[in-house]
Formats: sequence, C-alpha cells, structure tokens
Amino acid sequence: MAYEAGALDATLAAAAGDDPLLFSELRQAFIESVARQLDLLRRSRCDGNWQVAALRLKGIAATFHAERLIALADEAADGAPGDPAVLRRMQTFIDEFAAV
Repeated sequence: MAYEAGALDATLAAAAGDDPLLFSELRQAFIESVARQLDLLRRSRCDGNWQVAALRLKGIAATFHAERLIALADEAADGAPGDPAVLRRMQTFIDEFAAV
C-alpha cells in the first residue's frame, strides 16, 4: 500500500498558505502526534487504554483529514488491544507519510 497524498496534504497546504516552513512544521507536528499515539497503542495493556489511544489517534487523523488513518483508528478501536496487524498498518502509514 503506497501513501496517497489527497486530503491530508491539501489540509496542510490550506493551513500553511504560501509558507513552506509552516507547511513543514505542521507536517512534522502531525507525524509526531501520530507517533505518540501509536506508541501508546503499543504499550496499552487493557481495553480502556487501547480505546483511549485509538480514539485520540482518530481525532488527530480527523483534524488533518487523514482518511486512511481514520479507518485504521476505527479498526483499532473495534479490535482487540495489541492487534499486531493494525499496529503494523499504522506504522506503515506513518513511515510512508514521513518519507514523502
């Protein structure tokens, strides 16, 4: 699965306007926020912590219009805590986004 720019980059561009430095800073803030929530998901040891981290991740994704990440956060929230498959897909998403 390759990263698809779409609404996420459009949202960042709209927020940054013609300021490439601001665009870069917003992009980095998104990456760091997602990475922080992904780390919390990985460390979750109970249903409650897993749900909170998944819903926070969904909120971050929704704020930036990251549709694929919203779907992954929903999948996590609906699934079992520690689901390695969804964690791998989230890591792939953020790795591909960060590489662009």
